[in-house]
Amino acid sequence: MKLLLYLPFLISFSVFSQDWNTNLETAKSIAQENEQTIILVFQGSDWCAPCMKLDRAIFQSETFKSYAKSHFVMLKADFPRRKKNALSEKQQNHNKKLAEMYNKYGYFPHVVVLDGKGNVLGETGFKKTTPEAYIKLLESFKK
Repeated sequence: MKLLLYLPFLISFSVFSQDWNTNLETAKSIAQENEQTIILVFQGSDWCAPCMKLDRAIFQSETFKSYAKSHFVMLKADFPRRKKNALSEKQQNHNKKLAEMYNKYGYFPHVVVLDGKGNVLGETGFKKTTPEAYIKLLESFKK
């Protein structure tokens, strides 16, 4: 019976959740196939306050999620610190390699716009702005 009470919430969460990839090669394949841009986000999901603000204000907004579905391939490189949020060793190593290639200075949050081959088109971070303005910024790197 309790499951029926939570079912609408679970369905709405899965329908509106952001599709995040965690593997660069997969993201590049999808981006090339669909002629989309990769948005690589370096974040510390359980310790970086600006990362959490960026996620909440921009990436979780309906405006961004709706636009991203048909324009971006979202790629997350998370670096959590709490033991309960630890990633697999394989994922940690993958994220470290991504950081060596695209985030040498260790900025958090750090957003890198890539083409389908993994070439950097532009970089940004947290900005206190609207989802529409952030989308416009990300799109400006394609030109």
